[in-house]
Amino acid sequence: MNRALAAWQRMEGKPFGKALFSRVICWKAPYFGSISPRIEEFRPGFARVSMKKRRAVQNHIGTVHAIAMCNLAEMAAGTLTEISIPASMRWLPKGMQVEYLKKAETDVEAHATVGAVTEGASQDVPVTVEVKNRAGETVVRAVITMWVTPRKKS
Repeated sequence: MNRALAAWQRMEGKPFGKALFSRVICWKAPYFGSISPRIEEFRPGFARVSMKKRRAVQNHIGTVHAIAMCNLAEMAAGTLTEISIPASMRWLPKGMQVEYLKKAETDVEAHATVGAVTEGASQDVPVTVEVKNRAGETVVRAVITMWVTPRKKS
């Protein structure tokens, strides 16, 4: 089992487990810490990551900044890819297509999904992410293309 998924499964049901796990992810990838994300649900094929609307992630009109939501989408997609690909493979983000559908005036959460990834040759893997407001309305839709390749043998 993937180390990140195993850690999640050990921690998710414990007091402060989700918050602590999310902090560990931000320690490994410090830029994500700028949005203070929290992983809420995490399993191969699906991840749900939340972000509170707070001053540090707002734009000049008081809504959640578009790039903060891109950061949230990338975190959801990256952590999801990590636990969804075969252990013999590794990944890097290759590109992102984003649609800003409406202003985000509340806390938001990213719902990331990815299909099955086959072991073997290098491949583009699209991860779909929908960022939703508290009412469940999609405010941002993104497709993040992950470049998935075999791990180098040491």
